[in-house]
Amino acid sequence: MLAIKNTTIFDGTGNKIEDKVILVKNGKFESITNDKAIPDSYQVIDAAGKMVTPGLIDVHTHLGVSEEGVGKEGSDFNETSSPITPQVRAIDGINPMEKGFEDARKSGVTTVQVMPGSANVIGGEMVVLKTAGHIVDEMVVKAPSGMKAALGENPKMVHGPKGKMPVTRMGVAARLREKLIEAQNYLNGEQKERKLDMENLAKVIRKEIPLRVHAHRADDILTVLRIKREFDIDVTIEHCTEGHHIADYIAKHEDVRVSVGPTMSSRSKVELKDKGWNTIKTLMDAGISCSITTDHPVVGISYLVTSAVHAINGGITEEQALRAITIDAAKHLGVADRVGSIEVGKDADFVIWSGNPFDLRSQVEHVFIEGKAI
Repeated sequence: MLAIKNTTIFDGTGNKIEDKVILVKNGKFESITNDKAIPDSYQVIDAAGKMVTPGLIDVHTHLGVSEEGVGKEGSDFNETSSPITPQVRAIDGINPMEKGFEDARKSGVTTVQVMPGSANVIGGEMVVLKTAGHIVDEMVVKAPSGMKAALGENPKMVHGPKGKMPVTRMGVAARLREKLIEAQNYLNGEQKERKLDMENLAKVIRKEIPLRVHAHRADDILTVLRIKREFDIDVTIEHCTEGHHIADYIAKHEDVRVSVGPTMSSRSKVELKDKGWNTIKTLMDAGISCSITTDHPVVGISYLVTSAVHAINGGITEEQALRAITIDAAKHLGVADRVGSIEVGKDADFVIWSGNPFDLRSQVEHVFIEGKAI
Protein backbone atom coordinates (compact mmCIF):
# COMPACT_ATOMS: atom_id res chain seq x y z
CA MET A 1 0.00 0.00 0.00
CA LEU A 2 1.38 3.33 -1.08
CA ALA A 3 0.69 7.04 -0.66
CA ILE A 4 2.16 9.76 -2.91
CA LYS A 5 1.77 13.16 -1.28
CA ASN A 6 2.40 16.83 -2.14
CA THR A 7 1.83 16.01 -5.77
CA THR A 8 1.05 17.97 -8.87
CA ILE A 9 -0.99 15.43 -10.81
CA PHE A 10 -1.72 15.56 -14.53
CA ASP A 11 -4.33 12.81 -14.61
CA GLY A 12 -4.31 12.23 -18.39
CA THR A 13 -7.88 13.40 -18.96
CA GLY A 14 -7.06 17.12 -18.92
CA ASN A 15 -7.20 17.75 -15.17
CA LYS A 16 -4.37 19.25 -13.13
CA ILE A 17 -4.69 18.35 -9.45
CA GLU A 18 -2.59 20.15 -6.85
CA ASP A 19 -1.57 19.15 -3.30
CA LYS A 20 -3.46 15.90 -3.14
CA VAL A 21 -2.48 12.39 -2.08
CA ILE A 22 -2.69 9.37 -4.36
CA LEU A 23 -3.49 6.20 -2.42
CA VAL A 24 -2.63 2.89 -4.05
CA LYS A 25 -3.87 -0.48 -2.82
CA ASN A 26 -3.79 -3.95 -4.39
CA GLY A 27 -2.27 -2.55 -7.58
CA LYS A 28 -5.09 -0.05 -8.18
CA PHE A 29 -5.64 3.65 -7.58
CA GLU A 30 -7.66 3.58 -4.35
CA SER A 31 -8.38 7.29 -3.95
CA ILE A 32 -7.14 10.83 -4.50
CA THR A 33 -7.51 12.53 -1.16
CA ASN A 34 -5.84 14.88 1.34
CA ASP A 35 -2.93 14.45 3.78
CA LYS A 36 -5.14 13.73 6.76
CA ALA A 37 -6.55 10.63 5.08
CA ILE A 38 -3.25 8.70 4.80
CA PRO A 39 -3.53 5.50 6.87
CA ASP A 40 -0.53 4.68 9.10
CA SER A 41 0.04 1.40 7.26
CA TYR A 42 0.83 3.11 3.93
CA GLN A 43 4.35 3.72 2.66
CA VAL A 44 4.61 7.46 1.93
CA ILE A 45 6.54 9.08 -0.92
CA ASP A 46 6.86 12.85 -0.74
CA ALA A 47 6.66 14.19 -4.30
CA ALA A 48 6.96 17.88 -3.44
CA GLY A 49 8.13 19.81 -6.48
CA LYS A 50 7.58 16.80 -8.73
CA MET A 51 4.95 16.03 -11.35
CA VAL A 52 2.92 12.83 -11.63
CA THR A 53 1.42 11.48 -14.85
CA PRO A 54 -0.19 8.21 -15.85
CA GLY A 55 2.17 5.61 -17.23
CA LEU A 56 2.79 6.36 -20.89
CA ILE A 57 1.41 4.22 -23.72
CA ASP A 58 2.87 3.53 -27.16
CA VAL A 59 0.15 2.09 -29.39
CA HIS A 60 2.33 0.75 -32.22
CA THR A 61 5.58 -1.09 -31.49
CA HIS A 62 7.57 -4.17 -32.38
CA LEU A 63 9.09 -4.58 -28.93
CA GLY A 64 10.37 -8.07 -28.30
CA VAL A 65 9.63 -9.33 -31.83
CA SER A 66 12.30 -7.13 -33.39
CA GLU A 67 15.15 -7.34 -30.92
CA GLU A 68 17.68 -4.53 -30.83
CA GLY A 69 21.30 -5.31 -31.55
CA VAL A 70 20.62 -8.97 -32.37
CA GLY A 71 20.14 -9.09 -36.13
CA LYS A 72 18.43 -11.88 -38.02
CA GLU A 73 18.18 -14.16 -34.97
CA GLY A 74 16.01 -11.59 -33.19
CA SER A 75 13.87 -10.68 -36.21
CA ASP A 76 10.52 -12.34 -35.59
CA PHE A 77 8.03 -9.75 -36.75
CA ASN A 78 7.52 -10.44 -40.48
CA GLU A 79 6.46 -13.94 -41.58
CA THR A 80 7.38 -13.25 -45.22
CA SER A 81 6.82 -16.79 -46.45
CA SER A 82 3.39 -15.59 -47.62
CA PRO A 83 1.78 -12.17 -48.19
CA ILE A 84 -1.28 -13.28 -46.16
CA THR A 85 -0.62 -14.56 -42.62
CA PRO A 86 -3.59 -13.84 -40.32
CA GLN A 87 -2.86 -17.12 -38.53
CA VAL A 88 0.31 -15.82 -36.82
CA ARG A 89 0.28 -14.10 -33.44
CA ALA A 90 2.83 -11.57 -32.22
CA ILE A 91 2.60 -13.01 -28.71
CA ASP A 92 4.36 -16.17 -29.93
CA GLY A 93 7.44 -14.20 -31.03
CA ILE A 94 7.93 -11.81 -28.09
CA ASN A 95 11.08 -11.98 -25.99
CA PRO A 96 10.11 -10.08 -22.81
CA MET A 97 13.77 -9.80 -21.78
CA GLU A 98 14.64 -7.82 -24.91
CA LYS A 99 16.46 -4.58 -24.09
CA GLY A 100 13.69 -2.41 -25.53
CA PHE A 101 11.36 -3.27 -22.64
CA GLU A 102 13.93 -1.92 -20.19
CA ASP A 103 14.27 1.25 -22.29
CA ALA A 104 10.49 1.62 -22.21
CA ARG A 105 10.29 1.35 -18.43
CA LYS A 106 13.13 3.82 -17.90
CA SER A 107 11.29 6.29 -20.15
CA GLY A 108 8.00 6.01 -18.26
CA VAL A 109 6.30 3.81 -20.88
CA THR A 110 4.24 1.23 -18.98
CA THR A 111 1.91 -0.15 -21.68
CA VAL A 112 2.62 -1.01 -25.32
CA GLN A 113 0.93 -2.71 -28.22
CA VAL A 114 3.22 -5.21 -29.95
CA MET A 115 2.37 -6.18 -33.50
CA PRO A 116 3.74 -7.95 -36.56
CA GLY A 117 5.54 -5.85 -39.16
CA SER A 118 4.19 -4.39 -42.38
CA ALA A 119 5.75 -6.72 -44.97
CA ASN A 120 2.47 -8.59 -45.51
CA VAL A 121 -0.97 -7.52 -46.69
CA ILE A 122 -2.27 -9.25 -43.56
CA GLY A 123 0.39 -9.70 -40.91
CA GLY A 124 -1.30 -11.37 -37.95
CA GLU A 125 -2.65 -10.70 -34.48
CA MET A 126 -1.24 -8.18 -32.01
CA VAL A 127 -1.24 -7.90 -28.23
CA VAL A 128 -1.24 -5.17 -25.54
CA LEU A 129 1.29 -5.69 -22.75
CA LYS A 130 2.63 -4.07 -19.62
CA THR A 131 6.36 -3.42 -20.03
CA ALA A 132 7.43 -5.18 -16.80
CA GLY A 133 7.77 -8.92 -16.44
CA HIS A 134 9.57 -12.00 -17.71
CA ILE A 135 6.56 -14.11 -18.69
CA VAL A 136 4.61 -12.66 -21.60
CA ASP A 137 1.34 -14.30 -20.59
CA GLU A 138 1.49 -12.50 -17.23
CA MET A 139 2.18 -9.13 -18.92
CA VAL A 140 -0.90 -9.24 -21.18
CA VAL A 141 -3.53 -6.53 -20.89
CA LYS A 142 -5.45 -7.54 -24.03
CA ALA A 143 -4.92 -10.41 -26.47
CA PRO A 144 -5.62 -10.19 -29.28
CA SER A 145 -5.92 -6.41 -29.58
CA GLY A 146 -6.18 -6.21 -33.35
CA MET A 147 -5.27 -7.75 -36.71
CA LYS A 148 -2.38 -6.16 -38.61
CA ALA A 149 -2.76 -5.23 -42.27
CA ALA A 150 -0.57 -3.10 -44.52
CA LEU A 151 -1.12 -1.12 -47.68
CA GLY A 152 1.33 0.73 -49.89
CA GLU A 153 5.00 0.17 -50.60
CA ASN A 154 5.96 -2.49 -48.08
CA PRO A 155 3.93 -5.52 -49.25
CA LYS A 156 4.63 -4.57 -52.89
CA MET A 157 8.36 -4.34 -52.23
CA VAL A 158 8.61 -7.61 -50.28
CA HIS A 159 6.39 -9.91 -52.35
CA GLY A 160 6.30 -8.35 -55.84
CA PRO A 161 9.92 -9.29 -56.66
CA LYS A 162 9.07 -12.92 -55.81
CA GLY A 163 6.53 -12.94 -58.61
CA LYS A 164 3.68 -13.11 -56.11
CA MET A 165 0.64 -10.90 -55.95
CA PRO A 166 0.64 -8.09 -54.85
CA VAL A 167 2.74 -6.20 -57.34
CA THR A 168 0.55 -3.06 -57.27
CA ARG A 169 -1.62 -1.15 -54.81
CA MET A 170 -4.59 -2.65 -56.65
CA GLY A 171 -3.23 -6.08 -55.88
CA VAL A 172 -2.72 -5.26 -52.19
CA ALA A 173 -6.33 -4.14 -51.79
CA ALA A 174 -7.61 -7.12 -53.82
CA ARG A 175 -5.79 -9.66 -51.64
CA LEU A 176 -7.17 -8.01 -48.51
CA ARG A 177 -10.72 -8.09 -49.87
CA GLU A 178 -10.35 -11.72 -50.95
CA LYS A 179 -9.41 -12.82 -47.45
CA LEU A 180 -12.16 -10.80 -45.79
CA ILE A 181 -14.72 -12.39 -48.13
CA GLU A 182 -13.26 -15.80 -47.34
CA ALA A 183 -13.66 -15.05 -43.62
CA GLN A 184 -17.29 -14.03 -44.19
CA ASN A 185 -17.92 -17.32 -46.00
CA TYR A 186 -16.20 -19.22 -43.19
CA LEU A 187 -18.54 -17.62 -40.67
CA ASN A 188 -21.52 -18.53 -42.84
CA GLY A 189 -20.59 -22.19 -42.48
CA GLU A 190 -19.34 -22.72 -46.02
CA GLN A 191 -16.02 -24.09 -44.69
CA LYS A 192 -16.44 -27.13 -42.44
CA GLU A 193 -12.78 -27.75 -41.61
CA ARG A 194 -11.25 -25.58 -38.87
CA LYS A 195 -8.75 -23.08 -40.25
CA LEU A 196 -6.68 -20.89 -37.94
CA ASP A 197 -6.30 -18.05 -40.43
CA MET A 198 -10.06 -17.85 -40.88
CA GLU A 199 -10.77 -18.12 -37.16
CA ASN A 200 -8.48 -15.15 -36.53
CA LEU A 201 -9.95 -13.08 -39.38
CA ALA A 202 -13.48 -13.94 -38.24
CA LYS A 203 -12.77 -11.85 -35.13
CA VAL A 204 -12.44 -8.83 -37.44
CA ILE A 205 -15.67 -9.62 -39.29
CA ARG A 206 -17.51 -10.01 -35.96
CA LYS A 207 -16.01 -6.70 -34.73
CA GLU A 208 -14.33 -8.40 -31.80
CA ILE A 209 -11.04 -6.75 -32.82
CA PRO A 210 -10.23 -3.97 -35.28
CA LEU A 211 -8.21 -4.26 -38.45
CA ARG A 212 -5.22 -2.00 -37.76
CA VAL A 213 -3.90 -0.90 -41.13
CA HIS A 214 -0.45 0.47 -41.94
CA ALA A 215 -1.20 3.34 -44.36
CA HIS A 216 1.07 6.32 -45.01
CA ARG A 217 -0.13 7.84 -48.26
CA ALA A 218 -3.48 9.61 -48.61
CA ASP A 219 -4.70 7.24 -51.32
CA ASP A 220 -3.89 4.24 -49.11
CA ILE A 221 -5.80 5.82 -46.22
CA LEU A 222 -8.79 6.24 -48.54
CA THR A 223 -8.57 2.55 -49.44
CA VAL A 224 -8.67 1.64 -45.73
CA LEU A 225 -11.85 3.69 -45.29
CA ARG A 226 -13.36 2.21 -48.46
CA ILE A 227 -12.78 -1.34 -47.20
CA LYS A 228 -14.14 -0.40 -43.78
CA ARG A 229 -17.41 0.67 -45.40
CA GLU A 230 -17.59 -2.33 -47.72
CA PHE A 231 -17.19 -4.90 -44.96
CA ASP A 232 -18.63 -2.92 -42.03
CA ILE A 233 -15.58 -3.57 -39.85
CA ASP A 234 -13.74 -1.55 -37.24
CA VAL A 235 -10.39 -0.09 -38.34
CA THR A 236 -7.61 2.07 -37.04
CA ILE A 237 -5.22 3.92 -39.33
CA GLU A 238 -1.61 3.31 -38.36
CA HIS A 239 0.92 6.06 -39.26
CA CYS A 240 -1.48 8.27 -41.29
CA THR A 241 1.50 10.25 -42.62
CA GLU A 242 -0.49 12.11 -45.29
CA GLY A 243 -3.63 12.33 -43.18
CA HIS A 244 -3.35 16.11 -43.09
CA HIS A 245 -4.29 16.17 -46.80
CA ILE A 246 -7.66 14.48 -46.16
CA ALA A 247 -8.34 15.21 -42.48
CA ASP A 248 -11.92 16.39 -42.98
CA TYR A 249 -12.76 13.23 -44.94
CA ILE A 250 -11.26 10.97 -42.28
CA ALA A 251 -13.25 12.88 -39.66
CA LYS A 252 -16.50 11.84 -41.37
CA HIS A 253 -15.74 8.33 -40.14
CA GLU A 254 -16.37 9.20 -36.50
CA ASP A 255 -15.31 5.85 -35.02
CA VAL A 256 -11.89 5.76 -36.71
CA ARG A 257 -8.87 6.36 -34.48
CA VAL A 258 -5.41 7.20 -35.79
CA SER A 259 -1.84 6.66 -34.64
CA VAL A 260 0.67 9.19 -35.96
CA GLY A 261 4.36 8.44 -36.31
CA PRO A 262 7.19 7.61 -36.33
CA THR A 263 7.59 11.25 -37.36
CA MET A 264 11.11 11.44 -35.90
CA SER A 265 12.31 8.96 -38.52
CA SER A 266 13.93 9.93 -41.82
CA ARG A 267 12.12 9.99 -45.18
CA SER A 268 13.42 6.53 -45.98
CA LYS A 269 10.87 5.81 -48.75
CA VAL A 270 8.70 7.67 -51.22
CA GLU A 271 5.48 7.46 -49.22
CA LEU A 272 7.11 9.43 -46.37
CA LYS A 273 7.96 12.47 -48.48
CA ASP A 274 5.22 14.62 -46.90
CA LYS A 275 6.04 13.58 -43.33
CA GLY A 276 5.83 16.45 -40.84
CA TRP A 277 4.76 17.54 -37.37
CA ASN A 278 1.83 19.44 -38.89
CA THR A 279 -0.03 16.17 -39.50
CA ILE A 280 -1.17 15.52 -35.94
CA LYS A 281 -2.31 19.11 -35.38
CA THR A 282 -4.36 19.07 -38.59
CA LEU A 283 -5.96 15.77 -37.63
CA MET A 284 -6.73 16.94 -34.10
CA ASP A 285 -8.14 20.21 -35.39
CA ALA A 286 -10.53 18.12 -37.50
CA GLY A 287 -11.71 16.33 -34.35
CA ILE A 288 -9.92 13.03 -34.97
CA SER A 289 -8.68 11.04 -31.96
CA CYS A 290 -4.91 10.68 -32.33
CA SER A 291 -2.14 8.82 -30.58
CA ILE A 292 1.60 9.34 -31.01
CA THR A 293 3.84 6.36 -31.74
CA THR A 294 7.55 5.67 -32.14
CA ASP A 295 6.98 2.46 -34.14
CA HIS A 296 9.87 1.09 -32.08
CA PRO A 297 12.51 0.18 -33.20
CA VAL A 298 12.07 2.54 -36.19
CA VAL A 299 12.42 5.26 -33.57
CA GLY A 300 13.55 4.06 -30.15
CA ILE A 301 10.78 3.91 -27.58
CA SER A 302 12.88 6.16 -25.34
CA TYR A 303 11.84 8.99 -27.66
CA LEU A 304 8.07 8.77 -27.17
CA VAL A 305 8.04 11.91 -25.01
CA THR A 306 10.52 13.59 -27.36
CA SER A 307 8.09 12.91 -30.20
CA ALA A 308 5.31 14.50 -28.15
CA VAL A 309 7.50 17.57 -27.54
CA HIS A 310 8.03 17.95 -31.30
CA ALA A 311 4.26 17.66 -31.79
CA ILE A 312 3.80 20.46 -29.25
CA ASN A 313 6.29 22.55 -31.20
CA GLY A 314 4.16 21.72 -34.24
CA GLY A 315 1.13 23.37 -32.69
CA ILE A 316 -0.74 20.98 -30.37
CA THR A 317 -1.13 21.78 -26.68
CA GLU A 318 0.62 20.00 -23.82
CA GLU A 319 -2.75 18.62 -22.74
CA GLN A 320 -3.35 17.18 -26.22
CA ALA A 321 0.16 15.72 -26.28
CA LEU A 322 -0.29 14.02 -22.91
CA ARG A 323 -3.65 12.60 -23.95
CA ALA A 324 -2.04 11.26 -27.14
CA ILE A 325 0.34 9.10 -25.09
CA THR A 326 -2.05 8.27 -22.22
CA ILE A 327 -5.86 8.22 -22.27
CA ASP A 328 -6.41 8.59 -26.03
CA ALA A 329 -3.77 5.94 -26.62
CA ALA A 330 -5.62 3.65 -24.18
CA LYS A 331 -8.86 4.26 -26.08
CA HIS A 332 -7.09 3.48 -29.36
CA LEU A 333 -6.16 0.09 -27.89
CA GLY A 334 -9.51 -0.57 -26.21
CA VAL A 335 -7.97 -0.71 -22.72
CA ALA A 336 -9.07 2.61 -21.24
CA ASP A 337 -10.97 0.77 -18.53
CA ARG A 338 -7.61 -0.24 -17.04
CA VAL A 339 -4.92 2.26 -18.05
CA GLY A 340 -4.32 5.71 -19.49
CA SER A 341 -5.36 7.94 -16.61
CA ILE A 342 -5.03 8.38 -12.86
CA GLU A 343 -8.54 7.47 -11.78
CA VAL A 344 -9.91 5.43 -8.91
CA GLY A 345 -10.19 1.76 -9.77
CA LYS A 346 -7.68 1.76 -12.64
CA ASP A 347 -4.30 0.03 -12.62
CA ALA A 348 -1.81 2.07 -10.60
CA ASP A 349 0.56 2.71 -13.50
CA PHE A 350 2.17 6.12 -13.03
CA VAL A 351 5.37 8.11 -13.37
CA ILE A 352 6.95 10.66 -11.05
CA TRP A 353 8.93 13.27 -12.98
CA SER A 354 11.48 15.75 -11.67
CA GLY A 355 9.65 18.50 -13.59
CA ASN A 356 7.39 19.06 -16.56
CA PRO A 357 7.64 15.85 -18.64
CA PHE A 358 7.60 17.95 -21.81
CA ASP A 359 10.78 19.72 -20.72
CA LEU A 360 13.42 17.34 -22.02
CA ARG A 361 15.66 18.28 -19.09
CA SER A 362 13.17 16.61 -16.73
CA GLN A 363 14.00 13.13 -15.50
CA VAL A 364 11.90 10.05 -14.87
CA GLU A 365 12.48 9.52 -11.14
CA HIS A 366 10.05 6.70 -10.34
CA VAL A 367 7.93 4.34 -12.43
CA PHE A 368 5.16 2.22 -10.96
CA ILE A 369 3.27 -0.58 -12.72
CA GLU A 370 0.23 -1.89 -10.88
CA GLY A 371 1.49 -0.20 -7.74
CA LYS A 372 4.94 -1.78 -7.82
CA ALA A 373 8.10 0.28 -8.14
CA ILE A 374 9.89 -0.75 -11.35
